[in-house]
Amino acid sequence: MDKITTSLISELLKNKELESEGESKDFEKLANYCIISNEYSKTFEIESLTVGDGNDTGIEGIAIIVNGQLIENTEEIDDLLETNNSLEVLYIFIQAKTSPNFNSGELGTFIFGVTDFFANNPALVRNVDISRFAEISDYLYQKAPSFKENPTLKLYYVTTGKWLNDENLLAVINNGITTLEQKNLFEKINITPYGAKEIANSYRRTKEAISTTINFNNRVTLPPINGISQAYIGILPYSEFRKIITNDEDGLLSVFEDNVRDFQGDSNDVNGGIMKTLNSTDSDIFSVLNNGVTIVASSISPTGDKFTIKDYQIVNGCQTSNVLFNNRKGEHMKNVHIPVKIIATTDDDIKTRITLATNNQTPIKKEQLAALTEFQRSLEQYFNSFTGDERLYYERRAKQYNLDNSVPKTRIITVPYQIKSFAAMFLNDPHNVTSFFGTIVKRLNEGKAQIFTPDHSYAPYYTSAVAFYKLESHFRKKNIDSIYKKVRFHILMLFRLLNEVEKIPVLNSSKKMEKYCKPLMEILTNDEKSLEAFQRCIHIIDTADFNKEDRSDIKVLSKTRILIDAAGKSL
Repeated sequence: MDKITTSLISELLKNKELESEGESKDFEKLANYCIISNEYSKTFEIESLTVGDGNDTGIEGIAIIVNGQLIENTEEIDDLLETNNSLEVLYIFIQAKTSPNFNSGELGTFIFGVTDFFANNPALVRNVDISRFAEISDYLYQKAPSFKENPTLKLYYVTTGKWLNDENLLAVINNGITTLEQKNLFEKINITPYGAKEIANSYRRTKEAISTTINFNNRVTLPPINGISQAYIGILPYSEFRKIITNDEDGLLSVFEDNVRDFQGDSNDVNGGIMKTLNSTDSDIFSVLNNGVTIVASSISPTGDKFTIKDYQIVNGCQTSNVLFNNRKGEHMKNVHIPVKIIATTDDDIKTRITLATNNQTPIKKEQLAALTEFQRSLEQYFNSFTGDERLYYERRAKQYNLDNSVPKTRIITVPYQIKSFAAMFLNDPHNVTSFFGTIVKRLNEGKAQIFTPDHSYAPYYTSAVAFYKLESHFRKKNIDSIYKKVRFHILMLFRLLNEVEKIPVLNSSKKMEKYCKPLMEILTNDEKSLEAFQRCIHIIDTADFNKEDRSDIKVLSKTRILIDAAGKSL
């Protein structure tokens, strides 16, 4: 293996706190990380997508992305369908070999393995991971009436060699595409060979801040404003606005992390009205009907009418942007223009003020807006107050730490995992967080969930994040069987119940909550004590009337109560 690839693997293992499993396995993880990171703009766990092992059917990595979300179970599909009323699906399959050459036999085996993955009666023996992804895929195709179009299929064949457009290999690729097309399951099929150069380039791209260049000729420059380096108001044709919200593969970028709400779907009145306008013969009226989109960037570099915006987020206009994206192939989109504000600032206070001001016209209450901005900023600062083994990093914005090699990526806690960990551990709500946000996010959007409340103590949030990190660490080290990942949030709830030394205080009592969390943190920051504590939780799960293999048990309140009762009896 060449020196550059070896160094990339070394850095990846260090940043992800992964133990080396040998050159071949380590290269598989590098390939999976690089390719999926360039297709999916949010944080993910490499190991959950790495399937290369015995009976892997010639496949080393799989990712199924639905409506811009990486899918891990079928419940997430139901959540997305309920919210969006339609499904947009991307399959990614990866084969990674440390061979310095591209081998037609290996490539053919890979293509056959993918073909067999979609067979009604598969011929190949499958391992547990392949079976899990196949189950998700089968469930997806049961929802085919809700597909916007047939799924996109991408195959990546990766080696440490140099791709030279070998005619024999191209013939294998073209034949494989023809074979897969005959299944009539896919809208588009790509088979891409990756060599050492391509892997190195894709790894470097994972470290780049998001940026794009647009033609912005219809604009007005705002006068100087304190704390803002540049600001513009104008109109963008959709062909240019599309560059802001989509990547080169026509996927939706993760540029809504500073927005106060997730996309609410096409079915609500406002979004339904936008969609109706976009698909009408008078779609050109959109620009005067819509309030527009506000974009905040770290920097703007204008050259004539060409503007390069870097490290940007859409702080208002998530709903509009998503509806525009969902209707991007409509015949009338060429007539659509979008009102935009583009603002450059590095001042977090100003970013917060812009977010609050531009979102006040929505049905969200002002106190909710503040909770989802100021509270999370303060929570991030609370995370930053810790050092050493207790140090974690709160990622308010997707991939905000990607450029910092000093930050171990496993110590990054994303907003979704913060919500899930806190709700499971301190609200006794693990059954509602097993799917993609599920009921928790719905309740959060409705202002009914006790999460990110402005007067909450930060201690339980951080403690639940440390518990999640430590549990994941034991999974990575194989101290705990990965089969228990399905119930990891139930384990977090049981950990608190079994190790609290006094009754839990109210969440807004900072001093009492700090005192309550202290003994929990003392256990969590010790490898041996935390492993022993988690194993006690697992024992309760195994001995109670609770089936960790049954989705209905995992997702219902009555079974959570059984675990709570079992924990009480064991004390």
